[in-house]
Amino acid sequence: MNKLDKNQIRELLPHREPMLLIDELYDIKKLSSATAVVEVKKDSFFVQGHFPENPVMPGVLIVESFGQAAAALTAHGLDKSTYENKLVFLMGVEKARFRNPVIPDCKLILKINAIRSHGKVWKYKGEAFVDDKKMADAIWSATIVDKK
Repeated sequence: MNKLDKNQIRELLPHREPMLLIDELYDIKKLSSATAVVEVKKDSFFVQGHFPENPVMPGVLIVESFGQAAAALTAHGLDKSTYENKLVFLMGVEKARFRNPVIPDCKLILKINAIRSHGKVWKYKGEAFVDDKKMADAIWSATIVDKK
């Protein structure tokens, strides 16, 4: 399967609305790379209070979207018993650059690459685009932990 819709993503991630940000994952290369879609809408939960007259998607939510896409990529590539009853937690963001504001009513396209893994610790890099214009990029790490 080379494409996951939002319902399939829900099966992989514990996130739920309004915090489940990614709507689709496609072009999946097992445990290596994928592309995610975030539908940034005028009625997205953050629009009301984040610069209401000139809404933009907060940078922290772009980083969260990167993390969710990477978690879905990883969970999709692992045996279910490896991630069942587990959570993926962000460990650190080494670099995050926000190049252009993400304005609601767009599709934010996230290109995710797994750089390396060591046991339960993974490192990723990602780039975010709207209409082929780079909006942000980041390098981050995450770990898989037991649910408690």
